[in-house]
Amino acid sequence: MEAASGHPTRVGLLFGSFNPIHIGHLILAEHMATRTKLDEVWFVVSPQSPYKVGQELLPEAARLELVQAAISDNEQLRVSDVEFHLPRPSYTIATLDELRQQHPAIAFTLLMGSDNLEGLAGWKDADRIQQEFDLYVYPRPGHPVDEQDLGSRVQVVSAPLLDISATFIRQSIQAGQSIRYLVPTVVESLIRQHHYWVT
Repeated sequence: MEAASGHPTRVGLLFGSFNPIHIGHLILAEHMATRTKLDEVWFVVSPQSPYKVGQELLPEAARLELVQAAISDNEQLRVSDVEFHLPRPSYTIATLDELRQQHPAIAFTLLMGSDNLEGLAGWKDADRIQQEFDLYVYPRPGHPVDEQDLGSRVQVVSAPLLDISATFIRQSIQAGQSIRYLVPTVVESLIRQHHYWVT
């Protein structure tokens, strides 16, 4: 798979539970897809952790459907259920290896917040991740990035920062409050239709 310019397609991977996906996720993905060297951004939906079973986390298929609905009109954004088919708990390096095996012609870039960057050294095979993949790091409140300490494959991207959380959205739904403009209209419609997070 090659982009129009002749280079391998460059895909940024945005991992998350997306419980639910909201405009903060979408603005970040759109920024990465249109203002960096990436050609596409894929949302990698995390499966249901056996340790986090509860009413707050929607089943993985439902969260995947919400992401699909949110990005259906954007050719540069896609959603992946690759982690649904891997051993759990899912490790990022295992997901990256699987994606690279499935799509050998694609150059994958890991997208992460500066808060996650701080803990990257503790991830499984963190050295391999940093050696074999580019990382685009976006700022998060209270987590400044010292660009002097970054490896050669880490790039800081000053993406817009929206302090919106999925927790706030779920709490708003439970309280019967508006979530208009916090999520795309189609996502809000699906949430209402299926009575997600209504206690």
